[in-house]
Amino acid sequence: MERVFEEHLMNAAMVVEQQLDSEINRLENLDEDDLEKIRERRMKALRKAQSQKHEWIQKGHGSLSELPSEKDFFDTCKQSTNVVCHFYKNSTFRCKILDSHLEKLAQQHLETKFVKLDVEKAPFLTSRFNIHVIPTMGIVKDGKTQGFIVGFAEFGNCDEFTTEMLEWRLGCAEIIKYAGDLSNPPVKGKSTKSSILEQVKNSKTIRSKGDQNSDSDSDLEE
Repeated sequence: MERVFEEHLMNAAMVVEQQLDSEINRLENLDEDDLEKIRERRMKALRKAQSQKHEWIQKGHGSLSELPSEKDFFDTCKQSTNVVCHFYKNSTFRCKILDSHLEKLAQQHLETKFVKLDVEKAPFLTSRFNIHVIPTMGIVKDGKTQGFIVGFAEFGNCDEFTTEMLEWRLGCAEIIKYAGDLSNPPVKGKSTKSSILEQVKNSKTIRSKGDQNSDSDSDLEE
């Protein structure tokens, strides 16, 4: 049995070695025209990425912005593909905690527009979205509300959660580009991880692709 296992390992190693040799040969045989094409493709990709970054910054991405009114909410969701809106109240301490995390994430994730809106200035949206708990974060993608993250329940229901934890949660909602492992929330304790994963699984922002009739996926029209 051991000998068979060793033979399998040897065969696997040989396959990998052959693939590496093939790639080395391909690179060694590239002529000047091939190298120039590779450089052109890379430069084109870099220019496209730089152009996209500039466009995001022009739209106000990169910081947590205060929306003066409900109308600005609709305008923002029309202009930006990915939007995270913090519905807040000045008198709520937890809103200040959330702001501190969102400010950091806004700088790290230019692909998403991070905004905040005082619920006292947004009676229509507060009623339409059934916002009863402050803070609440609205997740908007392509002009449609994908769901809401209500309070701190999904962060262990405590005030001491990390920015990385919020980043992971927004990654689960597919509203930012998350580079980590979505199946492994950045918290300590196996039971805590399992509990959080279960809560997120049942959240409205985690829906099957075919669930087009969900109430949480509504067009944003004034």
